[in-house]
Amino acid sequence: MHRQIVILGGSHAGSQAAASLRDEGYDGKLVLVSAEPHIPYHRPPLSKAYLKSDVPPQDLRPESFYTDRNVDLELGVEAGRIDLKDGRIEVAGGRTIDFDGLVYAAGSSVRRLDIPGSNLSGIHYLKTLDDAVALKAALSNAEHVVVVGGGFIGLEVAATACLLGCKVTVLELSDRLMGRAVAPEISGHFLDAHRGRGADIRLNTGIAAFNGPSGKLESVETVGGETVAADLAVVGVGVLANDALAGDAGLDIANGVVVSAELATSDPRIVAAGDCVRFVHAASGHSVRLESVQNANDQARVSAKTLLGKGAPYTDTPWFWSDQGDDKLQMAGLAFDVDRRILRGNPDEGRFSVFQYAGEKLVAVDSVNAPGDHMLARRMLAAGISPRPADAADLSIDLKPLVMAKAR
Repeated sequence: MHRQIVILGGSHAGSQAAASLRDEGYDGKLVLVSAEPHIPYHRPPLSKAYLKSDVPPQDLRPESFYTDRNVDLELGVEAGRIDLKDGRIEVAGGRTIDFDGLVYAAGSSVRRLDIPGSNLSGIHYLKTLDDAVALKAALSNAEHVVVVGGGFIGLEVAATACLLGCKVTVLELSDRLMGRAVAPEISGHFLDAHRGRGADIRLNTGIAAFNGPSGKLESVETVGGETVAADLAVVGVGVLANDALAGDAGLDIANGVVVSAELATSDPRIVAAGDCVRFVHAASGHSVRLESVQNANDQARVSAKTLLGKGAPYTDTPWFWSDQGDDKLQMAGLAFDVDRRILRGNPDEGRFSVFQYAGEKLVAVDSVNAPGDHMLARRMLAAGISPRPADAADLSIDLKPLVMAKAR
């Protein structure tokens, strides 16, 4: 029986792990260590609702949740080293926190650009609440906003900046928006949508430098030699797994903490969950690292059970979402080995889905303003149901009976 379990990280995964450990009956000492000074909070609104409203981000769980369940919060505490031999975490100030069970939920950090001018004021990254507070204040006075990166975060911020009346330019290195995450038909829809809101979207465009002789950002220089006016830049070029502490301690890492099907690390006392985890996706057999609230929460539940000796393989269907202006993008599954894409609905009407197949197997569905398709897709993928491509394309055919039949 564990005497003291430590959760390393105030992420969605960290907070859910605390809840799940208590729900599963663990009654020993439980400590949550977070480098951020805030009680764990909802992160998705930081790039959307928070930037355009006066509503502060909500805590994932109120402070009373932790006190009522005897969870000790160590907030604003930076972990410096994990000592596997003695079972303890060394933190700032020379203190140590003992553990005989550990949930590694350290999350991820933004990938930073290392180019000329990258230290100028006016350049923002968005990952934490403090980042969002600073960006929100800057947007209120910005005129020319350059977004570097046409992924989810960059496009969510771009849509909000357009709504706030800023002149927005998006610089994307690849030949389409969100190219690593969505079907080409989805990329095309959002390209038109953002341009329709007034954003200047430039594909196949890398950046060479940030310029600002006075120490404050004035423009962005592209690899092609163009100069784009900017008094504010938001960089969204991906994230890096916070796996250094794990690797330094001797745990197996490979762009993420490597875990078993049950989310156990190479040390049996330690499990891991969330953005920092590399695992084998059960449905495809591919090694992946996922950055989503769903994955963080579901992995936290499984990892808590594993730590308490109740483990089972993690097999949950991944799903994601992104709100960009008036459009809601929802994705289910992972698009590995896709050789056929089927449209359901009409993109010109702004409501459609793309069913993606590997052979005859449905592996992913991307939906725009079609929540019913999304929820059905999640159920079909979880149950291993693959509608015939011709049926998926035909709106007159109701796909729900397929799920109902499987459930019987």
